[in-house]
Amino acid sequence: MTLPATLPPGGGLPAPYNLCADDTVVLLLLGCFLLSAYILSRSRKFLLQLVKDFLMNRERASIFATSTATDMRYLLLLVGQSGVLAGVCLFHHFNLLYPGAAAHVPPPLLAALYIGVCLGWLLAKWLVYSLLGWTFFDGGRTGMWMESYLTLLYYLGLALFPFALFVVYSSPSLLAASAVGLAIAVCFKSLIFYKWLKLFCNKSHGGVILILYFCALEIIPCFMLYQGLMQLNDCLIIKN
Repeated sequence: MTLPATLPPGGGLPAPYNLCADDTVVLLLLGCFLLSAYILSRSRKFLLQLVKDFLMNRERASIFATSTATDMRYLLLLVGQSGVLAGVCLFHHFNLLYPGAAAHVPPPLLAALYIGVCLGWLLAKWLVYSLLGWTFFDGGRTGMWMESYLTLLYYLGLALFPFALFVVYSSPSLLAASAVGLAIAVCFKSLIFYKWLKLFCNKSHGGVILILYFCALEIIPCFMLYQGLMQLNDCLIIKN
């Protein structure tokens, strides 16, 4: 293969945007790794206890009674880390869908946008779960669910970290990255439904109602969020 005799004005075509060459993305991943390593070294027993509590069918929540203030701060940091990693994964996904977006909008701004959306989404879900739980269920079951939800979010961050490394440094195709991401999402939603069944389904006909609530709170909002992000990307590209 021979190079063209002349190059176009400006020295040639610009190289396509690559996440692994973006200092912002690299620093985010490095920060998440260091944070996870530090917290695991300090609160490993507490985090393992979360898994045992999630699998047990207790009558009341115990995380707030047995944990220290430091443990809770660590847990909230790890939940925030899950939002950051989800934002990085969305950044990669929409970079493949809209390869020209990085030329119109600064990549750090795009990364901050996706991360902000994910963190806001987690906060909104927390508020919705709290409101519905305290309105329709007793405080004990609501406390157990919020404890379980925090546990799931923490371990979601652990699953998203290798996935984020995979999509950033392996440069998989859109189909391959979407398939792995969808598998993680299905596992996460399945664990949510499993915990709902154990906490809130006491009668056989209650399962049907639970499925309807699950679709309304977990499935449909995800499609709405995805469509909203696609519209947002279209607007950013058009305006710039």
